[in-house]
Amino acid sequence: MDMLKAFTDEQLKKEVPAFNIGDTVKVHQRIVEGTRVRTQIFEGTVIAKKNGGISETFTVRRVSYGVGTEKTFPLHSPNVQAVEVVRAGKVRRAKLYYLRERVGKYAKVKEKI
Repeated sequence: MDMLKAFTDEQLKKEVPAFNIGDTVKVHQRIVEGTRVRTQIFEGTVIAKKNGGISETFTVRRVSYGVGTEKTFPLHSPNVQAVEVVRAGKVRRAKLYYLRERVGKYAKVKEKI
């Protein structure tokens, strides 16, 4: 058991980005296409955070061209290069799954002042 903990502690990121649920974030994701490597940015609202430690994940939702898209990112993955907060959201829930049914102005999260 101690060997497992030592291995997972080695894989954890030293500087974890500070963001909360409801924040609008830009996730810089490393994409490998054959021999080429590029960075793709996925911008949206954080609707969920799960678990802790090495298996910690967060879900980001955005609507583009009228279609809602959600991606779940492992926080400590080497493919997630950076997470930058665009604006802080003011929410009273731990999971914002209700945003899936909302459209337009009602799908926005208020900004924290």
